[in-house]
This record gives sequence, structure tokens and C-alpha cells, in this order.
Amino acid sequence: NKKAFVELLFWKSPATVREMTEGYGSLREGEGAGRSRVLPWTPQEEQELRELYWKYKEVEGEDVIAAILAHLPAPGRTRRQVVKRLVRL
Repeated sequence: NKKAFVELLFWKSPATVREMTEGYGSLREGEGAGRSRVLPWTPQEEQELRELYWKYKEVEGEDVIAAILAHLPAPGRTRRQVVKRLVRL
């Protein structure tokens, strides 16, 4: 790529740099994608999340999300995923 120097003038993420070095379109094909797919929430998980939220929202001095994560039966959920789902619900 003779014009790669122009691309170097702008800030790049590690994923973009990898795409530049390995060939454009490699990330779209799923090769070397940095993020794994997020599992969708089932209706049962959403119901459990609602119940846990209503149970722990009134507790003084305790982090609601931390309490929910400790009692959430679905392993592998991150704090960010729980917060996003609660906002959507």
C-alpha cells in the first residue's frame, strides 16, 4: 500500500492496525476479531434480573449491581452488560 503513510497520520486502535497489516476485511470476516459475541438475554434471565433489582435496590450502603452479579444465576455476565440490560428494561 503506497499510501499507508497517510493512514499513519491518524489515531488507530489495535484492531485497525491489525486490519492494516493483515489485509482489509479480515476483521469483518471474523478472523482476529477482538470481541466475542455477547449472548442474548433470555426472558427467564430478564425476569431474574428484575427480581434481583427490586430486591437489592433499597439496601443502604451496598452496590446494587455487585449484589445482582453475586446472585445472578447466569455466569459470564459483566457489570456493563447488567447495567445496559437494566437501563433497557
